[in-house]
Amino acid sequence: MHTLHIIDSFCPTTGGPPEVVRQLAKACQEIGTGVEVVCLDNPSEPFLKGIPCPVHALGHSYLGRYFFSPRMWRWLRENSGRFECMVMHGIWSFSSVALRFAARRAGRPYGIFVHGALDPWFHQRYPIKHLKKMLYWPVQYAILRDALVVFFTTESERDLARTSFRPNKWNSAVVPFGITDPEEGEVDPEVQIEAFYRRFPCLRSRRYLLFLARIHAKKGCDLLIEAFAKVAASVPDVDLVMAGPDQEGMQEKLQRLAERSGIAGRVHWPGLIGGDLKWGALRACDAFVLPSHQENFGIAIVESLAVGRPVLISNQVNIWEDIVTDKVGFVEDDTIEGTERLLRRWFDVAPAERDTMAARARSSFLKRYTMNRTAEAIDRIFSSGATSFRKAHRGDWASSDADEHAGTKLTL
Repeated sequence: MHTLHIIDSFCPTTGGPPEVVRQLAKACQEIGTGVEVVCLDNPSEPFLKGIPCPVHALGHSYLGRYFFSPRMWRWLRENSGRFECMVMHGIWSFSSVALRFAARRAGRPYGIFVHGALDPWFHQRYPIKHLKKMLYWPVQYAILRDALVVFFTTESERDLARTSFRPNKWNSAVVPFGITDPEEGEVDPEVQIEAFYRRFPCLRSRRYLLFLARIHAKKGCDLLIEAFAKVAASVPDVDLVMAGPDQEGMQEKLQRLAERSGIAGRVHWPGLIGGDLKWGALRACDAFVLPSHQENFGIAIVESLAVGRPVLISNQVNIWEDIVTDKVGFVEDDTIEGTERLLRRWFDVAPAERDTMAARARSSFLKRYTMNRTAEAIDRIFSSGATSFRKAHRGDWASSDADEHAGTKLTL
């Protein structure tokens, strides 16, 4: 299959989807699948370097985060016929509207990765935004309904998605998800660890927990600061590293909270880190921690497992059951009390058991979370769905019986 992946932006500050697409591009090449990517970033952006496939960067859109772009509309209309299938990453943007139009015109199947955007947590947290989305839902629903497949990364994400809006009939598939193996190729873990310590020498002689995500209310950052303040006196040799971009101006508030709690000197804020710095931070940490209120998957969690680090997460991360089953970390509620229990459970574990848990982490990654499995699953779904797509959509693609074909669950 020759596949086009569509994403509004590769900017790493927007969260996990850019890294997902980057990893998928690499995995597609490894399994021999043709892949290209189109986005709305400026071609000169440094974060576009190193993506292992052709990237068509069309430039910024005209209306901010809704990404209205005549360039995207024209490019998809002119190029869709070159691809056997297309995959959109994300919803609530103009690009998916343009994709549906182009796919209908070219007679090509497409899929949508929702990336957690239909989780009901969002309308509970942001009710005004939810009202706006309800007004837009007829447009967004048509895009999902007419897709050959709507991809979800876990069964929990799939099931929760159907509770947010009505109508909600579409073809769904749960695909394995993950990253490409960071241990493949010429990788020297000690070089990566040293790169991190050179940048942050104050951590060289300290144990630390690593938070690696956006500084955002959804991620439970405030819970982590408050919980760490409650346990800090019992573990004087442990610090907390809060690594990630500050999208909402939340970091200053959290720093004041740490100051009031008397732990400011033990909480570090390196900002967005990538490359060897990121991998060095992961390899050297005591454990990875993410008390998130909503997480459809969690790329950084899998990255931690891949380098043998246990994870401490909330039960609102949709892969939490895997973590419990494989005994590679601890899981608690996304509350201050739950996060405090999470930290205390980790610090109460004997060093030998922490080492055993770390040894299991790498095996868990290899068993569940390699991105090559994801690329193969996507390719298999589109290949097996080609015949049914042609039958279901012969003639007018948006036929009146479209809903009769929607709502099924595709199997891998």
